[in-house]
Amino acid sequence: MDQHRPNPAREALYEAMRPLHLTPLWEVLHALVPKSPTTACVPALWRYREVKPFLMQSGELITAEEAVRRVLILENPGLPGQSAITQSLYAGLQLILPGEVAPSHRHVQSALRFVVDGRGAYTTVEGERTTMHPGDFIITPSWRWHDHGNEGVDDVTEPVVWLDGLDIPTLRFFDAGFAENDDSKSQTVRHPEGSSYARFGANMAPVRHQRSGLTSPIFSYPYSRTREALYTLERNGEIDAWHGVKMKYINPTTGGWAMPTIGTCMQLLPKGFRGKPHRSTDGTVYCVTEGRGNVQINDQRYTFEPQDVFVAPSWSKVSFDTEQEAVLFSFSDRPIHEALGILREEFLD
Repeated sequence: MDQHRPNPAREALYEAMRPLHLTPLWEVLHALVPKSPTTACVPALWRYREVKPFLMQSGELITAEEAVRRVLILENPGLPGQSAITQSLYAGLQLILPGEVAPSHRHVQSALRFVVDGRGAYTTVEGERTTMHPGDFIITPSWRWHDHGNEGVDDVTEPVVWLDGLDIPTLRFFDAGFAENDDSKSQTVRHPEGSSYARFGANMAPVRHQRSGLTSPIFSYPYSRTREALYTLERNGEIDAWHGVKMKYINPTTGGWAMPTIGTCMQLLPKGFRGKPHRSTDGTVYCVTEGRGNVQINDQRYTFEPQDVFVAPSWSKVSFDTEQEAVLFSFSDRPIHEALGILREEFLD
């Protein structure tokens, strides 16, 4: 008998047991356990030159202190109202104007900042401040006090924008979110700038260091060092047919990912690169650091330029091609997939 043909007896059974909050598995089994990943997320690209005017307008209408964090959420078109760019990740563009302070708070959600535009802002994490420069990757670990400000640098004061990436949907799934506001607007700076990088950024660690937590003890990864590594490898190493030159940010004390729930990478696509398609179960968010090129995500093709953001949902075929050199920052939920043993990846011809 065709399971989906109208059957009054079955319908009567379903109606009778509904008050007991019972539903038949056989009606939904194929949706719950699909043959391959299915997602409501869709590919999308946000052009920075189109988004920036709205950011600037928001800066005229609400202060950073009023908003706590003045951010425009990059919401996946397939997930309206969920404040999510993938099923497990949140992304937004945050603006801080000269002289402003985004007040100190902490939360269980892990956060990354990738600096997109402008100079002169800073982030303070647990008493250590770092000055933000375009292309820098900065971590706010779970449950650590942090605040942001914009005092200018080298007599330059200008608006600063960075990409926020957080595991908010993941924490929401587990119903495990906590947050707390600080008693003061800004933290007292207790450590000189660059202290964490000096201790852990040279393939060394203090001899009596006791590892605590799962997040890298380096919370600021300068783009100047990342870029140098990428270009050295491009000149002297093998170019991957799918990724170009792609490096992941690591926790130097473990060799694992820099963040426990979010994997972060930087990749260089050489001039004239024609990448082969690949796909993986971790949905990935990209931010263009330098250069221009094209990305094919399933049947969608996008041309990207500096500061654009785009997303490739889970199990999407992704390939890149460039006429000029390009550098892309990316983040995904890959560490969770690896920890649970559910990561699957294909490299196609």
